[in-house]
Amino acid sequence: MANRYKDNPRVVGADLYNEVRRDVLVDPNWGWGNEVDWYSAAQYAADKIHLEANPNLLIVIEGINWIGLPVDGLPHGRPTLSGAEYISHNLMKSDKLVYSAHFYSYTGPNHSGATGIGETSDPRYRDLSAGDLNRVIEQSATFVALRNDYHYTRPIWISEFGVSGRGIPDSRDISWFDNFLSYLKTNDLDYAFWPLVGFLENGYGNGWALLNWDRARNVQDGIFDGNDWRRDRWVELVNSTSLSGPVSNSTKWSMLNVDYSDYVKSMTLKSKGDWDVGARKASCNDDMRLIGLSRKSHRGLCTDAVYGTELWNGARESVTVTNEQFVTTDWAARYSKLQCPSDHYVVGYAIRGARMSSVLCAKTSRPGGLGGNGRTVWFDKGDNRADGSLGGEFALSDYKGQCSTNEYVAGIAYTLRGLNAGWPAAIYCKS
Repeated sequence: MANRYKDNPRVVGADLYNEVRRDVLVDPNWGWGNEVDWYSAAQYAADKIHLEANPNLLIVIEGINWIGLPVDGLPHGRPTLSGAEYISHNLMKSDKLVYSAHFYSYTGPNHSGATGIGETSDPRYRDLSAGDLNRVIEQSATFVALRNDYHYTRPIWISEFGVSGRGIPDSRDISWFDNFLSYLKTNDLDYAFWPLVGFLENGYGNGWALLNWDRARNVQDGIFDGNDWRRDRWVELVNSTSLSGPVSNSTKWSMLNVDYSDYVKSMTLKSKGDWDVGARKASCNDDMRLIGLSRKSHRGLCTDAVYGTELWNGARESVTVTNEQFVTTDWAARYSKLQCPSDHYVVGYAIRGARMSSVLCAKTSRPGGLGGNGRTVWFDKGDNRADGSLGGEFALSDYKGQCSTNEYVAGIAYTLRGLNAGWPAAIYCKS
């Protein structure tokens, strides 16, 4: 599909899957690494589209719409995008990811939307106060766009919301619609109403659409044709100027997740081939550098903070380091050290089992170089993160080390002594 429409300038994005939810027996999950792992499936599809079809296409990834059996006393709910807080997607074209979510008044954070069979005692969205509704929406979905400087910070598109505009409306639906529109306007969120087009018969039908065609009378009968209570509210929404003007560039953050497979997010390195055959590899995007690393899960954190997006030289030169040939000072005594040469920084790494195998160092052409002041950041006994843990929680329940935003990772230290299995124990931060 992406290949078919790649030359059509009006096709700007691809929503990978609509409303990922439980089938009869199996729930989807976010990051478990099995055959129903929606996080991994979406990551795979996005990378394949960008590598093989259209690298300029926006990739829209919805959260998980429903899990569990809608029965009181049994676990069930609507996770939406909550999983991204701890495991977020990272596309090779880092600015092409858009997260997505759906909201309707008759559903709820733990309500399937059913009436009768499948109905539970959980509140629907329309039963929530404005404050509670705002809190639930942000916790489950919009946090990805409303919080800055996290690995999951990306735009969000409310790609479906709606309510019936015909007949005698439920007062709770009106209240929900007002509260939801207020939230959209206040936070300048992008949206799509569902559905745009519908059909009526002699003025009767479900009344959800903004534009209806009455098949019996052969006339248009839409939101502006006199009998739709949503009209004025819709006009106010589309003309809202709550926020306007260009959006300033923000610092980029992304995470590397080698839990189950390689996680190479550099299109340059993808094209160069395997830099450490047989090892599991991870790399930052072409426009970022490694700034943080976790101990036993080997997850990484990338950023473009301070040094910017043009740090790698134009020729995209790099070197794979598997030993201590570039170590100039013993910054981690009695530990094995993988260190980049001068004017290089760590952009990727590889592991064999639990043991560090190599680092991939990118060369910079930055005027004045990268700086040579170094310090050792140990994280073998606890977290050691600079700048208030910018970037967010990228390796839950694991120790993490992180350089300051004005530093770059120049090396990684590990040991096989004692009970250590070669996990990273320290990073060498230079500036």
